[in-house]
Amino acid sequence: MIDHSILVEFIPQAILEIELDWPYARGQGKARESFSLPDARRVLVVTDRLSAFDRVLTAVPFKGQVLNELAAFWFERTADVVPNHLMAVPDPNISLVRECEPLPVAVIVRGYITGATKTSLWTLYEAGERHIYGYSLPEGLCKNDALPEPLITPTTKSGPGQHDERLTCAEVVERGFVDAASWDIVQSAALQVFRHGQEIAQAAGFLLVDTKCEFGRAPDGALMLIDEAHTPDSSRFWTEEDFAQTQRSSGEPEQWDKEYLRLWYVRQGYRGEGEPPALPSEVSVFVSWW
Repeated sequence: MIDHSILVEFIPQAILEIELDWPYARGQGKARESFSLPDARRVLVVTDRLSAFDRVLTAVPFKGQVLNELAAFWFERTADVVPNHLMAVPDPNISLVRECEPLPVAVIVRGYITGATKTSLWTLYEAGERHIYGYSLPEGLCKNDALPEPLITPTTKSGPGQHDERLTCAEVVERGFVDAASWDIVQSAALQVFRHGQEIAQAAGFLLVDTKCEFGRAPDGALMLIDEAHTPDSSRFWTEEDFAQTQRSSGEPEQWDKEYLRLWYVRQGYRGEGEPPALPSEVSVFVSWW
């Protein structure tokens, strides 16, 4: 058993010294700072307080708390599906996680044919493609239709010229990103995590559109779910009512994701000073789950 109290002792110092020369190995990502602790096996992760707001706001601490606590909520509820790297959440802004090496492939599970980017299902389908990411899609689908079954559309995470590269599941193995046995586990776990999200979202009046899962290996080689799951930074949610209205008008549903939250805060005139305004009611539903 891991003694969380030993790790927790490092938290105040880690926060205080994030901008100083702290004598422990430091890793910096777009969403968090991490420090390898003296035992050489554990990493302290301080969740980002800006994240999706970094281009708009100077500080949105409550947004970071929402992401952190939602991630913890989902890790707890999917632990029976796949092990995860979370050890403890001693503070709303902080998670302690196991050390791991992220896999070079992100796993995006899609439940609807939607999107506007050059690699999105709808963009490719609208352009006439019917064999997309290795799947044969039926004729007659309309924008935002539910797919017959959730689909996994993997993409590369890093590497020169490779970020967000369009892949098929077969290519993940053929090109040596993940071995065949591990990839089978990853696909099965990602689909189950997605179905868990669908069930809970539906109970709250939402539709889970798609979600990005990331996996990593512990030092002993074990596969783990890492990063976040089913937060506004990793998933898209539509309200059932909004989705029904836009389907009738062929529009695009309002998305409950990082763009939605970012713009919502801006519309309230909040710029990171003082207490942030209360979250929208639909977001509060999600936050109240735990």
